[in-house]
Amino acid sequence: MLTTEGPAFRLATALAIGLLMGAERERRKGEGPGRSPAGIRTFAVAALLGGVSYRLGGEVLLAVTTLALAGFCAVAYWRGHDKDPGLTSEIALLLAALLGGLAQREITIASGIAVVVTILLAARTPLHHFVRAVLSEQELTDALIFVAAVLVVLPLTPNRYLGPFGAINPRTIWKIVILMISISAGGYIAVRLVGARFGLPGAGFASGFVSSTATIGAMGERAAHEPALVRPAVAGAVLSNVATVIGMALVLAATSPPVLSLLRVPLIAAGIAAIAYGALLTLLSVRHPIPQRSYPGRAFSLKTALGLGGTITVLLLLSAALNAWFGGKGVLAAAAIAGFADTHSAAVSVASLVAANKMAAREAVVPILAGLTTNTISKVVFASVAGGRRFAAQVIPGLVLMIMAIWIGLAFLLVR
Repeated sequence: MLTTEGPAFRLATALAIGLLMGAERERRKGEGPGRSPAGIRTFAVAALLGGVSYRLGGEVLLAVTTLALAGFCAVAYWRGHDKDPGLTSEIALLLAALLGGLAQREITIASGIAVVVTILLAARTPLHHFVRAVLSEQELTDALIFVAAVLVVLPLTPNRYLGPFGAINPRTIWKIVILMISISAGGYIAVRLVGARFGLPGAGFASGFVSSTATIGAMGERAAHEPALVRPAVAGAVLSNVATVIGMALVLAATSPPVLSLLRVPLIAAGIAAIAYGALLTLLSVRHPIPQRSYPGRAFSLKTALGLGGTITVLLLLSAALNAWFGGKGVLAAAAIAGFADTHSAAVSVASLVAANKMAAREAVVPILAGLTTNTISKVVFASVAGGRRFAAQVIPGLVLMIMAIWIGLAFLLVR
């Protein structure tokens, strides 16, 4: 009986991998004497050869088979490199043999790699066009910086708490820097795709689910470097607060539904205020003429991201110091201090006490809103540091309206 774990099925998978990759290469091998030597039959046989080699002799025989196949590929390339200097088909043929062997042990990984490679092979023309005609040299540089920040610097960053009061985790701070770079790059991509009028507000709202504070910093950086984009950047910054309110409701729903029930009026009021102000700025940005340029600035500013990371470090140190000095004052002080860094963590910590029956749901309302308020102070700092006076002057009123709506909603709750 043929099963997905049996050798027959795995060898059939190796054959399928070769047929898949070979079908794509067959369409590109050309015709006549100058055609490429490797097509669908060659790839199918090579992949099956890799699978049989692994079955008969394990990794050793597979290595010998791959080396022999590499020799044949070298000869074929030497004979035809004048007409086709590329090495894509030769390398793909070697990979097909290796994937045929890998399918005998890790069938899912081998199949997935084969599909991805075939997509890359088939997308030659659009990829070449994108790299040569669409992607600028500066964008390529920014992409390399981002990859280095994620794959090189992040793994080397210490993942433990250091410094005064044990408040600073370097890896956490660097993740925030990466997050701000990612948000800025996301806004840049949105601008390239749909234009600044709608791209920045949409990117701001989506990024707000990750971090509204970082989004405001990233939007401020774009506004500071491109003054013509101030209005859509402000709209994106303000709309990120809508995502914060939605995220807060989801967090409370998962942690303590009774607390969410009590806070529904303040949260709805805050959401309405943020939506109204953000929608107004979005409409103004649509009506406001924005010059169309072939080069829409840089994807991100590493200097600005590092500066905002330093700002977060200072706020964390301040929060830890206040917590050490006044932590005994109660949950209100702790939530307000934690809110400087992250409003959701402050809300979760308080709501968890309610879920554990250590405090009443009504007693959790003011600490959670205090955390939202202190987090707004952090946003004001980010807006001022990253975006400058013009950006901050338009973002801060929206933040103030949202906080006023929250506390007015609380007053409505108390007088009921």
